[in-house]
Amino acid sequence: MKLVTTKDMLLKAKEGKYAVGAFNIDNVDVMQAVAKAAEQIKSPIIIAVSETALKFMHPAYIRHVAHALEEETTVPIALHLDHGKTPEVCKLAVDNGFTSVMIDASAYEFDKNVELTKEVVDYAHARGVTVEGELGAIAGIEDNVIAEDKYCSFTHPQEAVEFVKRTGVDSLAIAIGTAHGAYKFKPGQVPQLRFDILDEIKEALPNIPLVLHGASSVPHDRLETFNKYGGNMPEAIGIPEDMLYEAAKRGICKINVGSDVRICYFGELRKALIENPTKFNGPTFLVPAKEAVTQMVIERITQVMGSQNKA
Repeated sequence: MKLVTTKDMLLKAKEGKYAVGAFNIDNVDVMQAVAKAAEQIKSPIIIAVSETALKFMHPAYIRHVAHALEEETTVPIALHLDHGKTPEVCKLAVDNGFTSVMIDASAYEFDKNVELTKEVVDYAHARGVTVEGELGAIAGIEDNVIAEDKYCSFTHPQEAVEFVKRTGVDSLAIAIGTAHGAYKFKPGQVPQLRFDILDEIKEALPNIPLVLHGASSVPHDRLETFNKYGGNMPEAIGIPEDMLYEAAKRGICKINVGSDVRICYFGELRKALIENPTKFNGPTFLVPAKEAVTQMVIERITQVMGSQNKA
């Protein structure tokens, strides 16, 4: 199936009261593993590429691998730039076949955020590409995304309405209590999503798909494997899956998952390396890592997103 934009994909999710998963990839193995999961359970999927991954993999390589996936899959797949920090990198992604881009200018004051987002919207829409913006501060650190001590800097509904009106974005990432990275919260801190704010924003923007970033749950069994075979992430805490499920039911149309992908992949890779010290052929180590990602994505889709059989 040909790569699609996220616009129709997310509007269908909004109507159907489910969410589409955006899974961050930073190599071809993970890209294949995510697509395989979507194909197995007939779910639409978003392949999310951060700025760091874009530079590491190179835009042309990503474009060609994405086209290869088109030949192997029958489900809708969107190729999405995640957290583009400048209009220039967003335009680079558009020019290299991405069907969706996110311009994250949320670190700037409101008017500057509007200005930069509108620049990307104008460029992308003229080329048939969907744009996601962000308003509010999502705590934590992931790649180049930094928000210092802003756990309570939630998205204001009135600002969200003005932002969408002035920029023309197709979807909006909001801050209601999630956090980037695996170390989202301090030990003992209980994650809480502000569903009351989500309800207000949904009511204020009835026609705009809403997006939740920083939504990895950091599953205990995957983390245990990672740490058992040489990792050191003893205090990683994620968003409980029941909260994410509730968010999807209450209007979140796209849920981003990054840390869980990496923990699964590198946990199984560590395990394979330790258990096979005499081997040096790639499949011995990479196949179980890919399979772990595929299984995790299936679990997230069926237990949290609810997008299975929606392709």
